[in-house]
Amino acid sequence: MPDVTGPMNERYDEILTERALGLIEKLHREYDGRRQELLERRRERVAEIEAGASLGFLPETKDVRDDPDWRVAPAAPGLVDRRVEITGPTDRKMTINALNSGAKVWLADHEDANTPLWENVIGGQLNLLDAITRRIDFSTDAKSYALKPDEELATIVVRPRGWHLPEKHIQVDGSPVSGSLVDFALYLTASGQLQIDRGQGPYFYLPKMESHLEARLWNDVFVTAQEYLGIPRGTIRATVLIETYPAAFEMEEILYELREHSAGLNAGRWDYMFSVIKTHRTRGADFQLPDRNSVTMTVPFMRAYTELLVRTCHKRGAHAIGGMAAFIPSKDPAVNEQAFAKVEADKRREAGDGFDGSWVAHPGMVETCRTVFDSVLGSEPNQLGKLREDVHVTAEQLLDVAATPGEVTEAGLRNNVSVAIQYLAAWLDGLGAVGIFNLMEDAATAEISRSQIWQWRQNGVVLDTGETVTTELVERIADEEITKLDQYLRYQSARALFLEVALADDYVDFLTLPAYERFS
Repeated sequence: MPDVTGPMNERYDEILTERALGLIEKLHREYDGRRQELLERRRERVAEIEAGASLGFLPETKDVRDDPDWRVAPAAPGLVDRRVEITGPTDRKMTINALNSGAKVWLADHEDANTPLWENVIGGQLNLLDAITRRIDFSTDAKSYALKPDEELATIVVRPRGWHLPEKHIQVDGSPVSGSLVDFALYLTASGQLQIDRGQGPYFYLPKMESHLEARLWNDVFVTAQEYLGIPRGTIRATVLIETYPAAFEMEEILYELREHSAGLNAGRWDYMFSVIKTHRTRGADFQLPDRNSVTMTVPFMRAYTELLVRTCHKRGAHAIGGMAAFIPSKDPAVNEQAFAKVEADKRREAGDGFDGSWVAHPGMVETCRTVFDSVLGSEPNQLGKLREDVHVTAEQLLDVAATPGEVTEAGLRNNVSVAIQYLAAWLDGLGAVGIFNLMEDAATAEISRSQIWQWRQNGVVLDTGETVTTELVERIADEEITKLDQYLRYQSARALFLEVALADDYVDFLTLPAYERFS
């Protein structure tokens, strides 16, 4: 059995059962070697691109793309109509609010919106179990929260951590196991059969994949886990986030590898932007983005990405889910009016393009998204019949970052510094999703902020003020920005972590890796 080094708090034995630990051990022994090989392949690709290679559609999988006959599995119960999905961590209050929100699906997040504190890893599983068995409630001095009737609740889709993240509190043979496999196995063993009995699952969102071989690994994990638990093959369904630059060139192959377990693809726009920067970070101006907030979904390379995603999904009978609306309601009516108008316009573009639904980060945005998709869908549950055969996206269009309009400004640099430090302070305190400047920030947007700064400094970018982005300038702005914050002394640890990942000579693949090392 695996060695559990985290504390066994109250009720943890309901999640860390012998069956759960047995499944974790089996999956680790059978698949961790492949996982490590695939992570090494990621590093090799970065080196190849640094040396001048380019991303493109794979010649070795052309037969898969050209075969007109294969389809993914039909949509599973609870995933036929996905016109609005809400995302958020699995703390007790968010669990209730998300399920009650009126959204069709809740992405119960153990990844970018969650800090992997041991208490969050296991406590989140308990909250999901309690929600499914209707034992969940939450109260403050001012308000009490409880679930609505079952038929009004969102379908739960769990997002485990990415392949790159370890779980240090569970070890096999002295080595930490994959955080992906821990989150997957704990949910499947604790809540999987309950969800099967309800006719709603178990379902997953799969993050951060960079190739169809990583999707093949997940499919093999699903088959093994279903056999281990006596669950019919194909019961598990998974939606894949296309949120890395390499994966955009392998969408069809990813669907193919998961076809018996596939529930579609999602346009993970924020991580995608992060990956664009990360993948070509040393390649100069051709892959250098302007201020984060000026990169919209209508710029050429982002437009090509979303158009290809809808075309690919509907060609194979899979759902295409749109990107995150990160705006959160404010107490300022003027700010709200502008934010709601932007969200509505964004969702109208997605619905018009053929997406079957889209994401919001706050319950207050559910109605806006639903209203837009209602106006397009009418009585239909999705747009799978909208094949978008007019779309023909080339590799050159996906790679056309240079056509992105905009400039790098001091205001944009300051925003990146402030957002990253504020987010990391919250992350180190155990919060993975936090409202900053009326946007819901998570690890993906913090990654954009620090990666842009790394790239701008490496390339000696000149700001609109005439100043060059240097180590000294970033350090000075960091000091100036945190003094604007209440109780600014509490941000010193976050400032140090931010400068470590933004100014290091060697780029850190994920800021959550050194951040996780700071946890006991």
